[in-house]
Amino acid sequence: MVEYQLINTSCLDLFDTFPDRRWDTIFADPPDGINLKYATYNDKIPEEEYVRLLQEWLILFVSRANTVWFSYNAKWSFRIGTIIDHITEANSEIEVKPCVQVFTFGRHNQKDLANDFRPLVRLRWKNAPLYPDDIRIPSWRLANGDKRADPRGRVPGDVFHFPRVTGNSKQRRRWCPTQLHEGLIERCLRMTTPANGTVLDPFAGTGTVLRVCKQLGYSCTSTEIETLYCDEIAKEHELRVSYLNTTDMHRA
Repeated sequence: MVEYQLINTSCLDLFDTFPDRRWDTIFADPPDGINLKYATYNDKIPEEEYVRLLQEWLILFVSRANTVWFSYNAKWSFRIGTIIDHITEANSEIEVKPCVQVFTFGRHNQKDLANDFRPLVRLRWKNAPLYPDDIRIPSWRLANGDKRADPRGRVPGDVFHFPRVTGNSKQRRRWCPTQLHEGLIERCLRMTTPANGTVLDPFAGTGTVLRVCKQLGYSCTSTEIETLYCDEIAKEHELRVSYLNTTDMHRA
């Protein structure tokens, strides 16, 4: 039975409340830690405190899911790499696949190189399933009539080409400052989630992961610390919001 849960809380409080709960896939897109203007969440925190949160999130996520997708701001790439090194050194059964989302419509910067990508890393237990046939795309050979082409298409590479969700995008929900493309999330979830599988979105934001899960038939648990965002998601999907006490607004 497919189920959808929307919980107004921090994901860390969710884990504290349900210490034995697991999911097939976690797709996490945390606050960027670069002073973005969320509704009430304080995104301007000391760098070391934010890195501590990144580490806490990642360690917990890999303990609660078969596969974790983690999207983050490129500013933190080197710090994320160090955290992941510690995780894999502590457990050799965790496999890491670095990926990147390249924006088909990039940012503009007059003074320096613009940031036209967003890192994405996959942490997967080695016995966790993968479903590459579910994400095949037409190959260049197939499109150009090459007889050597696999008629099923090809499994895409680790560079994901999707546009930024800008103000004129039909996907855009303007009440939140950040949003990932539904196509990116769909590809990730299809790759690692079985039919009728379970997904956790620990930073729901505009509810993008929930929208994709409803399209694909996955059960989805969404947690979001911002009450306003929960109300908007609930309105769109006709869901009831559950509430858990959250005492630390940095615990997003």
